[in-house]
Amino acid sequence: MSTWLPNLNSETGRATVGHKPVLLEEVLKGLNPGKGNVFIDGTVGLGGHAAALLERHPEIKLLIGFDLDPYALEQAAARLAPYQKKVRLIHANYTKIPEFLEAESIGPVDGILLDLGLSSFQLDSSSRGFSFRRDEPLDMRMDPDMKVSAADMVNSLPVEQLIELLKNYGQERWAPKIARAIDKERKKKPILSTKELADIVFSAIPRKHHPRRIHPATKTFQALRIAVNKELDNLAEALRTFPGCLKPLGRLVVISFHSLEDRLVKHSMRNDPRLRPITKKPVTPSIIETDQNPRARSAKLRIAERIEDS
Repeated sequence: MSTWLPNLNSETGRATVGHKPVLLEEVLKGLNPGKGNVFIDGTVGLGGHAAALLERHPEIKLLIGFDLDPYALEQAAARLAPYQKKVRLIHANYTKIPEFLEAESIGPVDGILLDLGLSSFQLDSSSRGFSFRRDEPLDMRMDPDMKVSAADMVNSLPVEQLIELLKNYGQERWAPKIARAIDKERKKKPILSTKELADIVFSAIPRKHHPRRIHPATKTFQALRIAVNKELDNLAEALRTFPGCLKPLGRLVVISFHSLEDRLVKHSMRNDPRLRPITKKPVTPSIIETDQNPRARSAKLRIAERIEDS
């Protein structure tokens, strides 16, 4: 874990124009920043939410941004450069937040945000195989230093484990057919690109059962990305530890993008005795927002508040 706020130049400070943070107004309201001094963006990404928070609330003393993706942190550093004196960017998983706060003697904070979605940069420009829309290496690691890639899983997991992975993380009804098709092809040669995998899935699912609104490989790619990056395990750990990182009346704001994440968030906020849910139902984007940013359409935001110590 390291603090990373580099001196940027024209080569590293790539433009972040066009990045649209999801549910921005709802996030800012949910964090209740007018009453706090220290906030954490656990998935700072390209810095959209963080920049808006700092711009509108100059009274904030410190914003700490975590992200696993070093390339996204470059973009965030460029975007947050005007606020450099009150920003710390950390190249680490958000599960390291409690450890960081203790090591730095910062103590409980006023708010924590998690935006669990992939950024447009990761989907469109990372060349790490998060999307099947281009032919890229089948990687999917948020942090390139992680040991296991999607290609490793696709080419080495036993068929039964592949089936369970696709069922559990992708909710894919055609998991057995897809896993067996993958196994057939990888016996001929390793599956190393996104196009190869997407084509295999496309052919494995009967044409009459292809979904209308999404590519047939969408759920398979989702499942592999979740598995590679241990997304649900990390979220469960964060939901267990984050309430202890909040001041009384501090806010936890989480944006999720699929039902597996939202279920974890909902149950944690309802059942953790340290938290009081602020949102009875998830907040979703308006029609105007989804028209402007179609990738926001599946976003669900939930907010909880740390109860005051008795």
